[in-house]
Amino acid sequence: MPDFLTTTSGRRIAYERTAGKGPGVVFLGGFKSDMEGTKAVHLQDWAQRMGRAFLRFDYSGHGQSSEAFTDGAIGDWADDAQAAIEALTDGPQVLVGSSMGGWISLILSGRMPERIAGLVGIAAAPDFTEDSMWDGFSDDRRAALLRDGQVALPSDYGEPYIITLRLIEDGRAHLVLRRPLPLPFPVRLLQGTADEDVAMSVALRLLDHATGGDIRLTLVKGADHRFSSPDCLLLIEQSISDVIGLAVSGA
Repeated sequence: MPDFLTTTSGRRIAYERTAGKGPGVVFLGGFKSDMEGTKAVHLQDWAQRMGRAFLRFDYSGHGQSSEAFTDGAIGDWADDAQAAIEALTDGPQVLVGSSMGGWISLILSGRMPERIAGLVGIAAAPDFTEDSMWDGFSDDRRAALLRDGQVALPSDYGEPYIITLRLIEDGRAHLVLRRPLPLPFPVRLLQGTADEDVAMSVALRLLDHATGGDIRLTLVKGADHRFSSPDCLLLIEQSISDVIGLAVSGA
């Protein structure tokens, strides 16, 4: 059973954490995913073997946390992540952001840079509500969203996604590719070439846009959006270890 953190907004955030040495590792999941996913559970097991502190959690409206998914938006989930890091971790952390979690980790890099030792982005999806959803909608779908306040999008992962107008509008308040994006710590971006949800162009745009002394992108031929094959999981481990080593050495 998970533990729960009640935030200042009253949301109950489900989480699992293990104690260990710092810098700790925080896993930030994707859109409508939860902390029981393959990568989150695998990385917690790996961190325990390494004696490394680790935290995974569910955003509000996700998994076992409170609230309805359709009531949430990027800003809410970034607030949840910030609250969890502030309350449940000590010292600098390596943020491992998968898909939407990659966007949220970039938002947090501006909010709490002193608490971030480095970033690992896995198919990071910054600004996806604008660039993938809104820009990809037909005129009819945009009209329906503006008229009804929500639309249903088909999903390869189960039930259709209900996309709300609030999600789109709130996303515009948190875009990171339209403003300076300094990342003054080691950053490792991982991207599959067969990802049908986040195109390689997104990873390349992020690499080009962000500024920092140690930002690297690794493309994995044939890897899909889940990025959960044994080889991909090993690459994630290696990337986290790389960032931790640099953070500890002060390089």
